[in-house]
Amino acid sequence: MGKTIDYSLYLVTDSTPEILGSRDLVQVVEDAVAGGVTCVQLRDKTSTTDDLIAIGKRLHEVTKRAGVPLLINDRVDVAAAVQCEGAHVGQDDTDLAEARKILGPDAIIGVSAGTVEEALRACEGGADYLGIGTVYATQTKKNSKVILGPSGVREILAAIAEHGYSIPTVCIGGINQSNVQLTLEQTVTPSGRRLDGVAVVSVIMVAPEPARASSDLLTVIREVARKTTAAFGTPKIGATSYVAPDVVKRVCELKPISHNMTNLVVQNIAANVALAIGASPIMSSYGEEASDLAKLGGALVINMGTVTPEGLANHQKAIKAYNEAGRPVVYDPVGAGATAIRRAAVKTIISAGTLDVIKGNEGEIRTVFGSDQTQQRGVDSSSTLNGAQKAYLVRDLAAREGNIVVMTGETDYVSDGTSVVRIHNGHKLLGEVTGTGCSLGTAISAAVAAYPESRLSAVVTAMLHYEIAAEMAAERPDVQGPGTFVPAFLDELYKIREATAGGDLAWLGRAKVSDAFAY
Repeated sequence: MGKTIDYSLYLVTDSTPEILGSRDLVQVVEDAVAGGVTCVQLRDKTSTTDDLIAIGKRLHEVTKRAGVPLLINDRVDVAAAVQCEGAHVGQDDTDLAEARKILGPDAIIGVSAGTVEEALRACEGGADYLGIGTVYATQTKKNSKVILGPSGVREILAAIAEHGYSIPTVCIGGINQSNVQLTLEQTVTPSGRRLDGVAVVSVIMVAPEPARASSDLLTVIREVARKTTAAFGTPKIGATSYVAPDVVKRVCELKPISHNMTNLVVQNIAANVALAIGASPIMSSYGEEASDLAKLGGALVINMGTVTPEGLANHQKAIKAYNEAGRPVVYDPVGAGATAIRRAAVKTIISAGTLDVIKGNEGEIRTVFGSDQTQQRGVDSSSTLNGAQKAYLVRDLAAREGNIVVMTGETDYVSDGTSVVRIHNGHKLLGEVTGTGCSLGTAISAAVAAYPESRLSAVVTAMLHYEIAAEMAAERPDVQGPGTFVPAFLDELYKIREATAGGDLAWLGRAKVSDAFAY
């Protein structure tokens, strides 16, 4: 077997009783291979050498018939005895050079990498592929030194690409049916470098039907590979308006949960905004609830309006829960630059996990980027950047974090790290009502939860829906100021939702969207 290997769905075995139960390991693997597993690693830290060799030979008969490579974890001596295709070594296992000496130049040897340095060292040493992880916390490997999250995986992919290595890569750690799609999407680098597959353990090993579990996973993996370029490439500006009706309809049909962890001042209007656009609001700042709420198919909004140690701890728990469930997280760094406490809180939240959308005004976005020490006055932000500087700032931050960045203002700037969209809609009365800026995060959360095909299009659509509704409300004769604006605004959000569901897209004619770099 040559070294042109399909790593799309890489199964790592687990023979422990809590995972395998009373079933036969070889039969489980045979079923999994029949379902679509493309590579198998025998991992067993407890069996004797003789037992490992015996199990390895039985497994190799199964994998050879299917044309799937079998690798042995750590034990290169066992791999040599079984005469399988190769081995996988961790950072604390057999040295790569020693493994190559034992198994020969034609063997497949993979190396675990949890840092950029480890990955580059393995590439330089001649590894055939990298196993990058741990992505999420997992019960099958409790001694993980660090949890990378998708952003950490993406950083490693970017580094090996920048150094000119084209080595295949898989990620491992907590990957399952619910998070595999978003994990694959969120690990794509701005230059287009992506994972070649995912390594899984329990999602297949404990499945009642391993073949079906494997088939379902492989279907998702193949579909993401097909769609990745379209979803994360440079979208045409007109395409956003084209899909906007689908986004609005999807929110109304799916009624995604918008879990808001926000301050008391904002909760009422944020909940009403969610209901007006068709989403389902939940206002809960208790981090222990997040693991259950994350399973309901919605998105999380972290609003930093009130900063306390207890609140930060709850935010960290919630981000972890939503990351593990593969659900979107929207972060609003309210007043990020106002105090040293808030600036420190930003660093804490950024490092807590993957943030799918970061939304803030100019001062807040500059603070998140880390290049500006200018103190804000509360949540207000005076502009000191010109249009080009704003465009480059949101693009660079989005590229760094691998997400969508929104900078609000008289003109909004939105980027996915490649393209930058300007939105010229909205009305000044939005700035006269407490909570309207924060509630935009609620609208965005519903859109990205309901429309994962393109986060950029989802975010831009949510903003158009929100800001055009504000314009329409301000024009009503019954609106005399902020007090009468709020109920009219909620009405117009609802009316746009209902009109779109009925096929009336007249509101989209007001959209003022342009390419920020088309000067």
